[in-house]
Amino acid sequence: MRRRSFTLTDMSNAVFSLLDQPWLPVLRRDLSTGVVRRDRIRPCDLTDRIAVEPVVAFDWQRPDFDAASREFMIGLLATACPPQDDRDWLDHWRVPPSPERLAATFAPLARAFVLDGDGPRFLQDHDDIAAASQGVAGLLIDSPGQKTADDNLDLFTKRGRVPALARATAAIALFTMQSQAPSGGAGHRTSLRGGGPLTTLALPAGTSSLWHLLWLNVPSYEASAGDDLHLVFPWLAPTRTSEDKKPPTTPTYIDRDGRQCFWGMPRRIRLDFRPAVEGEVCALTGAADAVMVESYRTRPWGVSYAAVGHPLSPMYRQKESDPGWLFVHPQPDGITYRHWVDLVVGEASPLRRSAACVAKGRARLALVRQSRNARLLACGFDMDNMKARGFVEAEMPLFAIAAAERLDGFARQLVSAAEFAGSRTAAFVGDALGIDKADATPRAALRERLFAETQDAFFGVVDAAAGRLEADPNLPDFAEPLARGFLDRVLRPAATRLFDESVQLSDLDTRTLARAVRARLFLTLMLKGQGKDGAALFKALGLAVEAPSEPKPRKGRRNATEEISS
Repeated sequence: MRRRSFTLTDMSNAVFSLLDQPWLPVLRRDLSTGVVRRDRIRPCDLTDRIAVEPVVAFDWQRPDFDAASREFMIGLLATACPPQDDRDWLDHWRVPPSPERLAATFAPLARAFVLDGDGPRFLQDHDDIAAASQGVAGLLIDSPGQKTADDNLDLFTKRGRVPALARATAAIALFTMQSQAPSGGAGHRTSLRGGGPLTTLALPAGTSSLWHLLWLNVPSYEASAGDDLHLVFPWLAPTRTSEDKKPPTTPTYIDRDGRQCFWGMPRRIRLDFRPAVEGEVCALTGAADAVMVESYRTRPWGVSYAAVGHPLSPMYRQKESDPGWLFVHPQPDGITYRHWVDLVVGEASPLRRSAACVAKGRARLALVRQSRNARLLACGFDMDNMKARGFVEAEMPLFAIAAAERLDGFARQLVSAAEFAGSRTAAFVGDALGIDKADATPRAALRERLFAETQDAFFGVVDAAAGRLEADPNLPDFAEPLARGFLDRVLRPAATRLFDESVQLSDLDTRTLARAVRARLFLTLMLKGQGKDGAALFKALGLAVEAPSEPKPRKGRRNATEEISS
């Protein structure tokens, strides 16, 4: 896609307000023709022309900036005009507020959204910073760090590719950094949710407007901040630094106004602004701007946040006795239905919490009768300490029916069965090929392949269950035939195929061939419900265990192919 070219309003002699400037790039869809065009809007223009040509998505052409823009707008709506109850939420879902009304609602927050100027600056240190300037590319989480550049290891993301940014781009880069900040070295704090947190959102069915997507995920808070805006926007007061060896954490500070979770400021940063030179454009967007950001200054020991909750992110803990919860982060293997249960129905587990917006979103979708075609969006940076390995983004179905608890329990059974089948299939392959049990990489890769190759079928089975429960929420015994079908038509053929692809019998020597044939036999028996492994698989699926019929195990050292006999 070609890079757009546009010009921001010339405000070289005025402050750059993120509420008053049309700085957000979006896509609009003409409902009569289906034609999509680009536009730039102010936050209050989110509902402009919503009945004929609604805004449908952000359009930075960077998924991390698009995700950050969604969080920015959800945070702004939650701060300025959160729904007071379900009735209030439903009223604004059906009849969105006009741009004029939104502008008036946002106006009391104006002083917190000024990017430059002599007063408080958006997401920047309260006071000026006396430090050496560094290139603005350092605000991009995927940019190489200074040591990487010094060691000439920036092989994929090159240094020097971002000489200057327009103010709009600098603003969203700054917000992305503060809300996603990874470890930045001694004293450079991670974000409120740690480095590269996973964000999950409920998505309405079809091609809904961006307003409806955002409003679906806006949490409820008390509506007024009054004179205590600094409790929401920490840059309106002197920075709470954390130089001590045991830095202060801030749960009490945030508990005074939970909306600060959207506006956390772990990094101490001051942007450097300068007049643009003739013909200069933003390195990322191609935007012409009268003022550019070429560098910034930073100091360590910004706000140190405790693990407080965030309505857009799931959490976990290692064991029930752990007092604190940790935020979930994307992993290199991506997001599959193995993660779906915890992202959607985490409340059913004492070790998992799904994001509050997902649980609330499901209830709201049921309220507006969008129960079957809604989606779950999960995204975030996959981080290796300070290094971004990539940005992960996935969409999956989100079922919002009255009998959600029964459906969730059934889905958890299928995932548990797939986990077990994948793990044991990998073990049988390892036994067949004599792979060292200490080498977990090939086993993990095979398990992930099983999930990837059975994902569509999994959601098809869950959708069939949702259809039955939607027609009759009290339907008895709906799960058994569907679970049986999942085993017979999905898990069994997938596991067998993966084994056969991994263990090519024709290429094996006599000794290895005998071991491989035996491993495949025990895989087959497990998938038929026989032996200890078969019983465990059928139990996970909620199926009756079949009568055993298998050869006796050999005496001596036990491996995966023999454990099934126990």
